[in-house]
Amino acid sequence: MPGNLYIVSAPSGAGKTSLVKALLEADPKVHLSISHTTRPPRPGESNGRDYFFVSKEDFIEMEKKGEFLESAHVHGNHYGTSRKWIEAERMKGNDILLEIDWQGARQVRKLVSNTIGIFILPPSIEALRARLTGRGQDSMDVIDRRVAAAREEMAHVDEFDYVIINDDMEEAKKDLSSIIRAERLKKKIQIEAHREMIKALT
Repeated sequence: MPGNLYIVSAPSGAGKTSLVKALLEADPKVHLSISHTTRPPRPGESNGRDYFFVSKEDFIEMEKKGEFLESAHVHGNHYGTSRKWIEAERMKGNDILLEIDWQGARQVRKLVSNTIGIFILPPSIEALRARLTGRGQDSMDVIDRRVAAAREEMAHVDEFDYVIINDDMEEAKKDLSSIIRAERLKKKIQIEAHREMIKALT
């Protein structure tokens, strides 16, 4: 039985990265999608683990051939999610998780009808601003722009199947894991996975 395809989206400061990291550490059957990118590797990054690093020419050629489920141009570099890689991993029975924004999620849903969308929200704008300020990385002007961008992103929350309010990190981790477990227990998946056993029982 093919694995599920999950999309996790959230505004900056909602805690998505920490939640996804915790899920991947706790559940070996969930694999993070590895994107293709035209940007050069950063120190410590390796091809096939962090990204698939390709030339701009190769990326554009792949894009023309329709090899990406979704793609984006960010800060002068191209990023794309390989349709072939995801299909191969899912056929191995692995659940695949994409960390992309609502726009990328729309692109993927057009091509993969049974995609499961999860949106992570902060408990309030004040909490979001406090988290962004607490990083100590940006000026107040930059934080104001990030908050404004977050409001725009959060306006698309109704396009997703599940919503997690990240007020308490430990509870949010449980919520994310619960979604994965619940999807695996759906009737269609269980009947396919345990067909002979269920036949014998009925």
